Amino acid sequence: MMKKKSILLGILLAVFAVMLTACGSDSDKQEGEESQGSSTEGSSLLDQIKEEGQIKVGLMGTYKPYNFINEDQEMDGFDADIAKEVANRLGVDVEFVAQEFSGMIAGLQSEKFDVVISQMTITDERKEQMDFSDPYITNQVKVIVKEDNDSITSVEDFKGKNIGVGLGTNDETYLRTELMPEVGDFTIMTYDDVVTTLKDLDTGRIDATINNIYAITPVVEQNGFKIKAVGEPIKSDQAGIATRKGNEELIEELNRILAEMKEDGTYNEIFVKWFGEEPQA
Repeated sequence: MMKKKSILLGILLAVFAVMLTACGSDSDKQEGEESQGSSTEGSSLLDQIKEEGQIKVGLMGTYKPYNFINEDQEMDGFDADIAKEVANRLGVDVEFVAQEFSGMIAGLQSEKFDVVISQMTITDERKEQMDFSDPYITNQVKVIVKEDNDSITSVEDFKGKNIGVGLGTNDETYLRTELMPEVGDFTIMTYDDVVTTLKDLDTGRIDATINNIYAITPVVEQNGFKIKAVGEPIKSDQAGIATRKGNEELIEELNRILAEMKEDGTYNEIFVKWFGEEPQA
């Protein structure tokens, strides 16, 4: 009887040992997989871009001359040329991802693209959500009205008027948080592209808008809108290349490339190509 119990106990111990070994193997395997995953997650965005041989750039694609689809159905414009040159100096290809500006930050955060090069104005609020390169352009923003409108000569005349502005832009934030409390209530109408904004201005649906001359000039020339810029610039906006927070290595490389482009004259060539004049110092 005791012999049978000893045999049974031996069998149970053997089975238990096998189970422990199997569990240990699974645990070791899982630990190895986790280590491998951690290694991938630990690589920087700059490393990933170089490994994949491609940088994904988010831009509107409807904001001539900054970024737009040309007659050959290719992304073109000042921002697009900056992006192409950055990619070239990184040694990778560029993939453009069109995105309405109102969804640009969400698209960046969800990793739809690696960077935004689409006239993303650098602000303190945005710097809490994204990292920015050094500015790559400074834009002077002015009040724009119909050609025959003499009742609006500055932002002080906005009270009680219908004012159009790009949805989700720094200009919209400026109107809501800075200007309206200062000059009094006015109606803000938001748009996803500058063409529709100026079309509504031309037809009288809105009384004024704010934008920079570089942005409106090609649209006015193409569509024959009877509009004009009035008064002195109301503010200056600096745009930078935006990426997700925590990518200091990529930001440093972008800053190096932008500085290099300005030093060797490439930046000036791109600027003159699209705006017909030298960039402001």
